[in-house]
Amino acid sequence: MSSNLSPIDTAKFVAAKRAVDFIEDGMRVGLGTGSTAAWMVRCLGERVREEGLKISGVPTSTRTAELARQVGIKVVSLDEARWLDVTIDGADEFDADLNLIKGGGGALLQEKIVATASDMMIVISDSSKQVEHLGAFPLPVEIIPFGWQTSKALLEETLASLDVLGQSGTLRMNGDSPYVTDEGNHIVDLHLQRIGNPRQLSMVLNQIPGVVENGLFIDICDKVVIGHQGGRVEVIDINEGTHDEGLIEFAETDNLFTDI
Repeated sequence: MSSNLSPIDTAKFVAAKRAVDFIEDGMRVGLGTGSTAAWMVRCLGERVREEGLKISGVPTSTRTAELARQVGIKVVSLDEARWLDVTIDGADEFDADLNLIKGGGGALLQEKIVATASDMMIVISDSSKQVEHLGAFPLPVEIIPFGWQTSKALLEETLASLDVLGQSGTLRMNGDSPYVTDEGNHIVDLHLQRIGNPRQLSMVLNQIPGVVENGLFIDICDKVVIGHQGGRVEVIDINEGTHDEGLIEFAETDNLFTDI
């Protein structure tokens, strides 16, 4: 990777660097999946190497586990950790109540399990992910492969009675084949445009036979750290009702900005 970061990568990096400041020695940390979460894993690995920070990381995907090991983070399973102090992850969208859409990276099931097994969830993001209403980003729904066409049809039929603008879904593909999650499932992306009642939608979707989980994270996120290209960082705490700002000063170093 070039040492000259794009504006969007700079925003992701400063958000990740601010978020890992919340990590303390001895913590059990959920490690998210996706491009923004990858910056966090690298930043956390830098603290492990340079400060001797001792933590246990619970990854939410096989690719996050691989990256964490490569940067020196001790990786354990959720069953070993049992409960986590904090999870840090990205999001595809978040609203003013810190409700989220996640799953663009295909790991929503493990991400939701890990996040709900944590005392705190911190989301790292750039400002483009902040929306007035969820739904512009397609909502991922993980379904079992058996009878997937029936599950997709039931999803679309159910949407007709809910407060959404769009009612179509597409099976996520990986080339010419259906995308397969770490659990061996498929994902249907629902094109809703606008979600009027995320809580109701989440509850209804999970009642459909064949559905494993959906990408709406309701009442799970505690803080959002928003990075901006100039190094400015906002921290929104939904529990404390605070909105703080700061500036991250950094030098682009080879050890952090090299592709792993």
